[in-house]
Amino acid sequence: MKLKIAEQDIIYLSYDEPNAEENYADLLSKVPWAKRVHGVYGSDAAHKACAELCETDRFITVDGDNTIDQKFLNQTIDLDDGQDLSKCVISWCGKNIINGLTYGNGGLKCWPKEYVLSMRTHENADSTNPHAQVDFCWDAQYIQVKDTFSTTHNNATAQQAWRAGFREGVKLALDRGERISKEDFFTKNHYKNLHMLYVWMMVGSDVPNGDWAILGAREGLSMTMLSDWDYIQVRDFEYLNQLWGGRDEMPADVLHNEIFNYGNDLINQLEVPIAIQPFNQEQSEFFKTVYQGPQIRWHH
Repeated sequence: MKLKIAEQDIIYLSYDEPNAEENYADLLSKVPWAKRVHGVYGSDAAHKACAELCETDRFITVDGDNTIDQKFLNQTIDLDDGQDLSKCVISWCGKNIINGLTYGNGGLKCWPKEYVLSMRTHENADSTNPHAQVDFCWDAQYIQVKDTFSTTHNNATAQQAWRAGFREGVKLALDRGERISKEDFFTKNHYKNLHMLYVWMMVGSDVPNGDWAILGAREGLSMTMLSDWDYIQVRDFEYLNQLWGGRDEMPADVLHNEIFNYGNDLINQLEVPIAIQPFNQEQSEFFKTVYQGPQIRWHH
C-alpha cells in the first residue's frame, strides 16, 4: 500500500501558541488547502475535532508551534499490505529549535480518522487505563519514520518555552505513561528517553527563552520524581498556564538561581547525571553541532 502525503487532509492544530498565526500563514503558503482546528480544550477532543473536519480516511496534523518542510508534500510512504493499519499512527521526527533534539515530540503525525473518533485518551481516558492519561503513543500503534520534515518553534515567549520543557520533563520521566519509583528510575526508563531528558535540562541557552525551557524540564522532572504531585495534570494546558503564574517579570538572576536549585535537588536526591549549571551559549551551540541522537527506524 502506498500512502501519498499530498492526497491526505492536512490540518493545522493550534491552541494558544503565541506564534500560531505566523506558523499558520507559513503552512498556508505551502499547503493552501490546509484546514485548521483552533482553541479546542483537551488533546483528545482537539484531535476528534480534526477527525470530524477530515474528508479523507487519514489526516495529518501540524502542531501550532510547527513549520513544515515543503518536501514533505512529495513523500510517498510504502506500507505493508498485510498489516492492519486501522489503529496505526504514522509519526515523523520534528527538530526542536531550543535544544536540537530530533524525535517524535512535535513532529508531523498521520492519523486514521475512524480510530481517532473512537479513541479515549488524555481527558477522555478511562481511569483504569494509566497508559492513555498523558499521551497517545502507548494506546495507539505507532509507526515511527526516521525522516524529519518539520521544525518545532516553541520558544516565542518565556512561557511557551517553559511549558515545552516542563511537559517533556514530566513525560520523559514516565514508563508507558506511569510514574516510576526513584529506585527504578534508571532501570525502567528507556535510555533514549533519559538521554533526551538530560539534553532538555542542559541545552538551549543559545536561543531566546532557552533558559526557560531548561528550567521547565528540571521543574517538571523534580515535581514528578521528588514530590507526590499529580503528574497527570501535565495534559492540562490551562492548569499549566496557572502553574506558570506570571513569571514573565522574573529577573534573570532569579531564573538562573531556580535552574541551579532544581539541578542541585535532582543531582542529590535522584542522582541525575547532569551538571548543576546548564551549558552556556557557546557550549549549547557546540553541542548542537556535534550531537547525533539515537537512530530512529521504522517500527510496528
